[in-house]
Amino acid sequence: MRKSLVSDTIPWREAFPEMTPEQEPGIVLRGMRYMEGFTQGELSKMTGIARRHISEMENAKRTIGKENAKKLAKALNTDYRLFL
Repeated sequence: MRKSLVSDTIPWREAFPEMTPEQEPGIVLRGMRYMEGFTQGELSKMTGIARRHISEMENAKRTIGKENAKKLAKALNTDYRLFL
């Protein structure tokens, strides 16, 4: 008997159709931080970026910028371009 493969996932853009391009880097940051199990405070200590600024970045109230993207990427073991 052959099992059919059923995927219970959908592309994230389909799950969040109301998200604007300005919100995308913050959503990616929040997701990466969550996947690594870090609090904003822990990520702040690892990167030297104020916790308040991380919160503002995640909520699209502050742009991440290239230098912060590099710091975040190093701490989260990913490519900095995901945050730009």
